[in-house]
Amino acid sequence: MGMRGIHTSINDIRKQVFTEVARLSYQYAGDLSDMENIPYRIIPGEVSTYRESVFLERAIVKERMRLAMGLPLRDVTEHAPVSKGAEECVHPEKYYQPPLINIIKFACHKCPDNQVVITNQCQGCLAQPCRQVCPRDAIYFENGQAHIHQSKCIKCGKCMSVCQYGVILRMERPCAVACGMKAITSDAYGRAEIDQEKCVSCGMCLANCPFGAIADKAQIFQCIQAIRSETPVYAAIAPAIAGQFGKDLNPEKMRAAFRQLGFQDVVEVAIGADLCTLEEAKVFLEEVPSGLPFMATSCCPAWSVMAKREFPQHAECISMALTPMVLTGRLIKKENPGCKVAFIGPCAAKKLEASRKSIRSDIDFVLTFEEVMGMFEAKGVDFSALEEMPVPNAASADGRGFSVSGGVAGAVANCIRELAPDREVLIEHAEGLNECRKMLLRAKAGKLNGYLLEGMACPGGCIGGAGTVQLIPKAAQEVEKIKKMSGKAHAYESGYQSILPELEE
Repeated sequence: MGMRGIHTSINDIRKQVFTEVARLSYQYAGDLSDMENIPYRIIPGEVSTYRESVFLERAIVKERMRLAMGLPLRDVTEHAPVSKGAEECVHPEKYYQPPLINIIKFACHKCPDNQVVITNQCQGCLAQPCRQVCPRDAIYFENGQAHIHQSKCIKCGKCMSVCQYGVILRMERPCAVACGMKAITSDAYGRAEIDQEKCVSCGMCLANCPFGAIADKAQIFQCIQAIRSETPVYAAIAPAIAGQFGKDLNPEKMRAAFRQLGFQDVVEVAIGADLCTLEEAKVFLEEVPSGLPFMATSCCPAWSVMAKREFPQHAECISMALTPMVLTGRLIKKENPGCKVAFIGPCAAKKLEASRKSIRSDIDFVLTFEEVMGMFEAKGVDFSALEEMPVPNAASADGRGFSVSGGVAGAVANCIRELAPDREVLIEHAEGLNECRKMLLRAKAGKLNGYLLEGMACPGGCIGGAGTVQLIPKAAQEVEKIKKMSGKAHAYESGYQSILPELEE
């Protein structure tokens, strides 16, 4: 489950950084020198709160701030002002340079990476079962306590299972445990290192690092610059937004809230989810099982990149349907030529999806709920004082359910049943990339022929994404509420069916 929804000091620092960057952008008039002062506002005084020194805390805040502005990390070995390269990075047209997910090396705790250790609660018992079962003779006793020769230990865990006091632990790196791609290793100094060839930018490491050493790049500054220009900017809000900003920002106030930030208006991405559902149902009926053994959904970019990369022989089984984000972006731009679109969602991988050459023209900015919270803070938006002006209610309940694990497959299955009532639809869904991989291995072995597969990189689905702030079960309840508020149950009842062919061109 990790730390999601538990409010920690890391959340506070992240929120302060996002707020300061948003404020800097709302007030920007060609001068970025205030960047130098921000770390002193966030970490005031001379006594450190979290780390060994206030200098280290400020240094970390500086790098977080750079990443939040879409700037690359600075090299520790050379002197460079915090605003280095900022001027060319803060234009609305500027996309961040990869990598998206970054480790701030001097914030990394160098956690032990998969070690079996005996804690000091060892009772030095007479039986010594741990020593008896060790296949490598790695356990020795000294001063009445058991110890492990790390050089001999093969981490089999047999000693752990026989210790009657439960005092033998496996110490693992939280970021590496959270990574479903096994993309995290150690550098020469024992600090975490991301293998960018393996990383799919799901952001699970970022959400699970208890030292706040991992951060993704953001476009807060660039998005606000676009909002302040003459160009109208629309907020496309993902269905996982339900309940993310607390009880005072209910669905009815969402439109007024985003207008306070300077957005032209709000459009639900659940409309794009309905369109995606229609497309996937159509393709499933046409292709499975005659053309393809099974079909997998396409919405989660981290899942689809992993699936295509690790199972290239089944790449064509991943639906080619455009994602809800892209379909919504295209719809908004078709109705409002010349505008810009900011996708507001739970996800780090969507930032990567939006920066693909083929999608750049559809989605201009991707912001997470956490980053938008910084914008609300910077603008001093009082949720309780907002008037209720409901977002035009066009999306179906199924479309709004896309953000919860099983919701995409369920929506597509409902659509298939409507189009072909006699057709039996077999569904399998997995959450977390490790579970997704197991599902694909079963599909590869021919055990899921004729199935519709849904993969989600995050626990619980999108509601467990790296940019979310709510506890996952609580977020799931909030999504249920907005589903009930929809006047339409299924995707085929939404009024946008006729426009789908134009959007796919």
